[in-house]
Amino acid sequence: MAAPAPVAPGDSALFRRVWRWHFYAGLVCLPFLVLLAVTGGLYLFKEPIEALLYAPLREVAPPRAGVLDAQTLVALALAAEPGDAVRYVAPAAPGRSAEVGVRTAGAGVVAVYLDPADGRVLGRLPDAQRLMELVKRLHSLAIAGAVANHLVEVVAGWAIVLVLSGVFLWWPRGRPGSVLRVQGRPAQRRWWRDLHALTGSVAAVAILFLAVTGLPWSAFWGERFGQLSAAWGLGVAPYVWGPPPPSSSAPPLAGLTAVPWALGQVPVPVSSAPAAGAGGAAAGGHAGHAGDAGSGVDAPAPATTSTAPRPAFGLNDALERIAAAGLPAGTPVRLPAGPRGAYSALHFPDDVRGIRVLHLDRHTGAVLADVGYADYGALGRATEWGISLHTGRQFGAANQAVMLAACVSIVMLAVSAAVMWWKRRPAGRLAAPPRRAGDRAAAGAIAVAVLLGGLYPLLGASMLLALAVDALVPARWRERLGL
Repeated sequence: MAAPAPVAPGDSALFRRVWRWHFYAGLVCLPFLVLLAVTGGLYLFKEPIEALLYAPLREVAPPRAGVLDAQTLVALALAAEPGDAVRYVAPAAPGRSAEVGVRTAGAGVVAVYLDPADGRVLGRLPDAQRLMELVKRLHSLAIAGAVANHLVEVVAGWAIVLVLSGVFLWWPRGRPGSVLRVQGRPAQRRWWRDLHALTGSVAAVAILFLAVTGLPWSAFWGERFGQLSAAWGLGVAPYVWGPPPPSSSAPPLAGLTAVPWALGQVPVPVSSAPAAGAGGAAAGGHAGHAGDAGSGVDAPAPATTSTAPRPAFGLNDALERIAAAGLPAGTPVRLPAGPRGAYSALHFPDDVRGIRVLHLDRHTGAVLADVGYADYGALGRATEWGISLHTGRQFGAANQAVMLAACVSIVMLAVSAAVMWWKRRPAGRLAAPPRRAGDRAAAGAIAVAVLLGGLYPLLGASMLLALAVDALVPARWRERLGL
């Protein structure tokens, strides 16, 4: 009896099924992946872009004499922009401005920039209108609401599917030379197919890394991952806090523009109760907004005959203590929210090993918590490393170059996929990879799909939806539309 003819690799049932899933995943996800790649590529250069754009707000002439103290600068900022002071950033060096974040009634948090030498207001910039904040909200689709924000998580999950299925389709299978070069001419579909395959195979690891390391910030999976890692002591170890502190009325580290992932998952410790009869900050007042209990900034003493005691501890004192603890000038400080709020200083350098957060009691200056990278659990450390590499911060220009290359590769993959499909599609038909009667996925492919769907529930739900749609489309529609 003659042996059965071997099945060509591209003609197997498994190959067709994987190709079909790869095709539909790309059809749905590539527009979003291009948006993520473009915005992510821009965000890699956040610091130099903002330094250039906002130089008039951030740069001043080096002072010839002394500078105004922080409490005076905050009072001047509140006089220019009424509201609640929520953030103070001291000048990082001579020739840099001071920044006061003010929560306003209509514009959210507005950054007021002042010359520390004379208190002159250089300008205002709402946090929501910073270019890189807009880029970040586009990157997460938070700008389009909660549903779109969850969609990014689905797209990131399908990006993993695209990478794994793409590598499977590219795998040589006895033809090693043909998969390592681009053959043909740009006018031919073959040239675009080879370009697509070669680009994807070279960039696969980087794209997979971007998808996986972006998920901890996602709306559904990331939040639950953070909650579980904190509960199990794998994000920030429980002993850092001692007994679980009661949550303050503000979200963890609210008011700061950049927060480490692990420290964004735990509550901020609260200050001791204010002393009875204490004035100023201890009683809930602050400069420029009388009667408010929001800020821990002390106003300069007014000319009055009142004998009410001055607060024992204020922003100037907090900054001295923060500097004595070894945190550098320019470290952003979140101001206390309410009488039980705390001063929170966040040092968030490019190297994750230098991350540190210091919380001080607003009334006494006692250290409530001093958390560094060494206090993180295993998942917290791994996640912070992943995010720092993802954003191009950990290893400077080399890190940025690799991540930028991955972003450019995603755009190239999208363009080559679109051109390749356009050249092979019949007029008026989608021309999806064919599905033949009796085609079944291999057990290994099913196991991978189940594993990914179980690990990322929103991806799993979308997989089930895709399977249902594919099964329910009538055969005559498939034939007519090329599905």
